[in-house]
Parts: sequence; structure tokens; C-alpha cells
Amino acid sequence: MTNFFARIGRAVLGLFAEIGAVAMLLARVIRYVPRIVRDRHLVIEQMGIVGADSLPLVILIGSFTGAIAALQATNLFDKFNLIAIARPFIGGSIATVIFTELTPVLTALVIAGRVGGAIAAQLGTMAVSEQIDALEMMAIDKNRYLGMPRVVAALTMMPILAVFSNVVALAGAFVLTMLKFDFSPTLFFDSVQRFFSLAEIATGLGKSFTFGGVTSLIGCYVGMSTTGGAEGVGQSTVRAFTLSAASILILDALFGYMIPLN
Repeated sequence: MTNFFARIGRAVLGLFAEIGAVAMLLARVIRYVPRIVRDRHLVIEQMGIVGADSLPLVILIGSFTGAIAALQATNLFDKFNLIAIARPFIGGSIATVIFTELTPVLTALVIAGRVGGAIAAQLGTMAVSEQIDALEMMAIDKNRYLGMPRVVAALTMMPILAVFSNVVALAGAFVLTMLKFDFSPTLFFDSVQRFFSLAEIATGLGKSFTFGGVTSLIGCYVGMSTTGGAEGVGQSTVRAFTLSAASILILDALFGYMIPLN
């Protein structure tokens, strides 16, 4: 029994130690934010990787996200024979779920898998091959050269990707409701317009901004602390995605508790 509680204690202490290490990395990255203009070539390169290279996948996921959200919403109303009554409200309800929950979370999970894992793999390879040590030998701060561009790029591009995802998800939802329940564009988008709230967009973009920062910070932290050669790089890649995905879901729950929809 004592060993059981000891293991739990070590796990909890290790968790808080890693949270503290990520927070310290964030503080060091923030210190170099004023150098964005001088290091703009590094930031722009990472923005292309996070944003432009991820856009096709985000659009694909977003379109099916909207279609699935519409399918579930309409099936639920249809199950209880309420589809005729709910028709004026379906577009607005689907848009609310898309803007505030589905696209921010699913886009963040896609980026966590594609970009967060890639950051951990790239920096992990540099760590085990002593390239990061070589940068420090040349008096180049790894947090400025490697960390800051990736974090700034993720913070900047995640809300933009979420906007694209919102648009295609809404289009996907309309196409499904049109094909399955004969919704007209006027009926669907009038409902979206009548129940639209800027707070919903702001909530979704705020989530995307936060999720992007968390994903990039975890990727940088895990990558820079990689040891153990090629095996360690593989473990770091999986670990970065696992931690990022768990953090995204936990933060989303906290957002939902602190910022309830009116």
C-alpha cells in the first residue's frame, strides 16, 4: 500500500514539474517575442508549415465535421418527430456547436498530430544528434532560434485555420441538411444569421489561440528534452501528441465551465 501511494505521489510531482518546465519555456519564449521582426524569416517559415501546409487537411476535416454535426442534430429531432418544429432553429444550433466546440477542438487535434508531433520529432532529432548543443556553442539561444518561431506561428495560424474550418463546416452542414431534409439556402442561413453571436466566434478563436500555443509549447518542450537516440525520438513524437491532445480536451472542458453559452 505504501508503494502504491508513493508511486502516485511521484507521478503527481512529476506532472507538476513538467507543467512548471513548460511554463518556464513559455516565459523564455515570450522574452524573445520583440525579436519577431528581426527573425521574421524563421517565423514566416514556420507559419507556412503550420498554416498553409495544414490547410488541405483542415478543410477536409472541417467539411465532414459540419456534415456529421448536421446529421446528428437532424436525426435527433427526426427521432422525436420534431423536425418540422425545429427547422427554423436547426441552422443556428448547428452553427453554434461548430463555432464554439467542434472546429476549435478538432482543428487543434489535427494540428497536434500533424504539427505538434512534427515539432517534437524535428527538435528531438536535433537534440539526440547534438545539433542543439552546437547552437548553444555558437551562442545561439535555442529558445529564440527554435522555440519562439514555432510558438508564434502556431498562435497566429491556429485561429486562421479555425476560420477556414468554420466556413467549410457550415457549408458541409448545409449540404447535408439540403440533401436529406430539403432545406433551402434561405431557411438554413437565415437561421444562422438570426441566432448568430459574435461571442461564439470570439470563444472559438480564443480556444484555437490557446490550443495552438499549448500544442507548440508541448512539442518544443518534449522535443528539446529528448534522449535515447532514434527510439527516444519516436517516443517523444507519440508523447507530444498524447500530452497535446489531453491538454486540449482538458482546456476545452475548462473553457466550457468558465464561459458557458447563453
